[in-house]
Amino acid sequence: MMNNILDSMERADILMEALPYIKRFYNKTIVIKYGGHAMVDDELKDKFAKDVVMMKYVGINPVVVHGGGPQIGDFLKKLGKESKFVQGLRITDKETMDIVEMVLVGKVNKEIVGLINNHGGKAVGLSGKDGNLIMAEKYLLSEEKAKHTPPEIIDIGLVGKVVAINSQIIATLTQNGFIPIIAPTGIGEEGETYNINADVVAGEIAAALQAEKMLLLTDVPGVMDQNKKLINTMSSKKVQKLIDDGVVEGGMYPKVKCCLKALKGGVKKAHIVDGRLKHAILLEMFTDKGIGTEIAL
Repeated sequence: MMNNILDSMERADILMEALPYIKRFYNKTIVIKYGGHAMVDDELKDKFAKDVVMMKYVGINPVVVHGGGPQIGDFLKKLGKESKFVQGLRITDKETMDIVEMVLVGKVNKEIVGLINNHGGKAVGLSGKDGNLIMAEKYLLSEEKAKHTPPEIIDIGLVGKVVAINSQIIATLTQNGFIPIIAPTGIGEEGETYNINADVVAGEIAAALQAEKMLLLTDVPGVMDQNKKLINTMSSKKVQKLIDDGVVEGGMYPKVKCCLKALKGGVKKAHIVDGRLKHAILLEMFTDKGIGTEIAL
């Protein structure tokens, strides 16, 4: 009996710890980049959907941008088509782009929408083509071959960069109780479809919405210092120093660059969070210590 009472009191303390954060973020927009292991583990997928629904029910406006690289790779492999990358970007010819669009928009996006709706949310799936949500143009990749020579321009196909975000579509949906779930494809001036990095799309959407926060779910605890210890919070100036010192590198480099751009675009704070943990979003947003790395200007 006493143990049950203590457990109940502990749960009440957790709720009270969350209260000031719920009040602070009420009616604010939170952009979440959903990717990594959290997208392939069934239990984590279910927990993520519940977290997003809870955010909406307590008055927060979540906007989800999702990736789908592993799912695209698996489908290409089944078709006997090899995935090729340059500087972490998938070389995307017309056939590959058709598959990318089919997997991201037709399969992954609708699965996320279904999970959230099954838990009582009102999710709506979108791609960059819907209402010209994400206007894009071809991304020109340059690579330095030697000193004192012009960089080589590499054609990686239908890989795009964001030109403009039609934020009115997203705002209209959130104001009417819906949860936008966005696949990172864009549309060009001639109606062509572009494959765009999901982190980049999340940052651009967060800036366009002037979001309170942007959260990037990853497969690592967060940003590590020189001693491989997690950095809980830091300024953009410290981030730049870690980049200059070579501490931030590899897959973390584009993520922190995306965070910096979002902050400069008007986002209040950016977070890099370990999506392998159950309820990672709630733990980062509604507890005093958080679990990942918080970056602010």
